[in-house]
Amino acid sequence: MSCDPGGHCITCSDEAIEVTVITVDAEQQLALCATPDGQRETIEIALVAPVRPAERLLAHAGTAIGREAGVL
Repeated sequence: MSCDPGGHCITCSDEAIEVTVITVDAEQQLALCATPDGQRETIEIALVAPVRPAERLLAHAGTAIGREAGVL
């Protein structure tokens, strides 16, 4: 993973973003998610599984690390 042209690196910055689950592949522990700006990313979900479409997750460097409060 490399920094963007402005020198920002999501891994080095310990930055997480909220994503919305679109589809889930439970067997592979992956989810296709949408970022707030509409980009789609595949996110590893093993740490927070099970997840459902439309659920909002907190993701860092391609891995879900949390979920919206109050959602089980």
